[in-house]
Amino acid sequence: MKNNYSKIIAGCMSWGAWGKQFSKQEMTQQIITTLEAGITTFDHADIYGDYTTEGEFGKAFVESGVQRENIQLISKCGIQYVGKSRDNEIKHYNYSKDYIIWSAERSLKELHTDYLDVLLLHRPSPLMNPYEISSAVQQLKEQGKILSFGVSNFTPSQVNLISDDESVSVNQIEFSLSQHTAMHNGSLDQMLQKEITPMCWSPLGTIFKEQSDANFRILELLEVLSEKYEATEDQLLLSWILRHPATIHPVIGTTNSERIQNAVRATKIELELEDWFSLLVACQGHKVP
Repeated sequence: MKNNYSKIIAGCMSWGAWGKQFSKQEMTQQIITTLEAGITTFDHADIYGDYTTEGEFGKAFVESGVQRENIQLISKCGIQYVGKSRDNEIKHYNYSKDYIIWSAERSLKELHTDYLDVLLLHRPSPLMNPYEISSAVQQLKEQGKILSFGVSNFTPSQVNLISDDESVSVNQIEFSLSQHTAMHNGSLDQMLQKEITPMCWSPLGTIFKEQSDANFRILELLEVLSEKYEATEDQLLLSWILRHPATIHPVIGTTNSERIQNAVRATKIELELEDWFSLLVACQGHKVP
């Protein structure tokens, strides 16, 4: 699975109105800080910040002076969000040919770029027509506006539906130690088999957010493993993901420079086989079958 995405990907959802509300100067510095840490891939979606974050990032990107060829830009389309920016009465999905093309072109304009490294369908729609989708994607590719195409939060059968007419190169899914169903529902098996690049959002799961018996067991074990590997707990959780043979790229949401650097250092940690299974067992609360 050869690609030019950085092993750790910077998720930009919280950079704007839905989180930090960075000024242009702050966002410019965030881009530079992220790149200095070794992360070159930035993950966007049209809806982030109620359709405003891509535009703010684009202005900061111009200000940063970073060369386009030195970064990779991901965006997603399809969700019609209920907010202040659009007259949607209900959240829904639109995967018509015209909308996909319009949305991709809007993202290009907002991000101040001539092309996206990959365009993802944000979530599956029960009304999506694979032939219409492939027609839109082929046009965008022929025009050089997207280099590759992928999906997000799609099941294996939904990937198969789309990929019959258009090659799917990426599937961005939720995956972590505390949410690892993709190992059992065929998603990661399919990506490994078909050489689809897995990216995962919320890679730290609920470990630091929720109190539960499973999280207590995980944290107790992480404390021991932290000493053994001389690593932080979040690094170990990322290294657990990175150990999977499907070569998953975690999408991290933090904007803290120290945590960003920690995430990159996690790529150098290789968990021993039994330690990997020990964490899985701690999460499940029972030995593997």
